[in-house]
Amino acid sequence: MNDLPPDLPRLRTLETWLALQLDQVRQRITAVERQEQERQQGIDARPPVPDWVLERGLNRDSPPATVHVGDCPMAGKRGQGVPRDVALRALAEGVEACGHCRPDSELGFVDG
Repeated sequence: MNDLPPDLPRLRTLETWLALQLDQVRQRITAVERQEQERQQGIDARPPVPDWVLERGLNRDSPPATVHVGDCPMAGKRGQGVPRDVALRALAEGVEACGHCRPDSELGFVDG
């Protein structure tokens, strides 16, 4: 069974239509590849996740309010990455440890 038209004019019309469709598919492939490349570049350009986060209060001059493990989803936008010794010092000075990620346990901090 042959699904193609038998005459040349309709075959040429079909050929033109298929060429246009193929061109559209290739353009879309190029666009999607570009988007994927840009997405990957964005992922590669992200700064590394800090090991520890010190979250401040509501204003810029507030003292630290909470210590988090670096990838804690509960850490707010007011957090700043800090090294281990700063996180330990903050806990020793009475800054609250996040109840979700438990940085005090991760750091081996024993109160007292």
